[in-house]
Amino acid sequence: MMATPKTRNDAAPLLRARDVHKAFGPNEVLKGIDLDVMPGEVVAVLGPSGSGKSTFLRCINRLETIDRGFIEVDGAQIGYKLQGDRLTELTHAEIARQRRHIGMVFQQFNLYPHMTVLQNVTEAPIGVHGRPRAQAVAEARALLERVGMSHKESAYPRQLSGGQQQRVAIARALAIQPRLMLFDEPTSALDPELVGEVLATMRDLAGQGLTMIVVTHEIGFAQEAADRVVFMDGGVVVEQGPPGEVLVNPQHLRTRAFLGRFIN
Repeated sequence: MMATPKTRNDAAPLLRARDVHKAFGPNEVLKGIDLDVMPGEVVAVLGPSGSGKSTFLRCINRLETIDRGFIEVDGAQIGYKLQGDRLTELTHAEIARQRRHIGMVFQQFNLYPHMTVLQNVTEAPIGVHGRPRAQAVAEARALLERVGMSHKESAYPRQLSGGQQQRVAIARALAIQPRLMLFDEPTSALDPELVGEVLATMRDLAGQGLTMIVVTHEIGFAQEAADRVVFMDGGVVVEQGPPGEVLVNPQHLRTRAFLGRFIN
């Protein structure tokens, strides 16, 4: 059953998730997720494969529908609106408008292969947000400079390394000027030697105050760039707190067992 969120106040988180459940057939993937993310906060989500991390991220952006609970971004419940005392589901067009404020970077780069780097970054600002072309191009060039890819604006994705493609994907997600950025294991498809350049870009974004939720296995990134680490397992949040606590002195046995594979 969907829940009706309370009225937000001035100190409300940018993201608020309560009792979020999601099942695929008989497989219950999310079993009651509660999470707040404050504006400007960087949250790293860790956990073993199959723990529900990526599913939760996709639910935030309404790429998956939830079965129970609610997810609220900047005071608006994702996928629903309150009419009187009843929640009604949003139309596809209304959901698309909600997504305009949420950027997402996937494991795979998902760039348009027939478009240049610059065209990939300007596509949404021009086609979805209706920005004037000159403005969109100027903003795209500034973003490509920001992620170290300005020298490749005329290249096509096939001409780029995986790390370069992922940095373009980050610029493309930033081009919509999101209030919240979601990263779904953005380095998992990269060769090890290319991981560092993408993580460096993400560290820069974190340092600039962008609100980010990062599903990752990169413990070093969580340690250096995150304000908070959330450990998920079995579809629930097992433990969360500052990196210096969760990563150095985890309280839960499952957290300790998971981190033991990385930190020894």
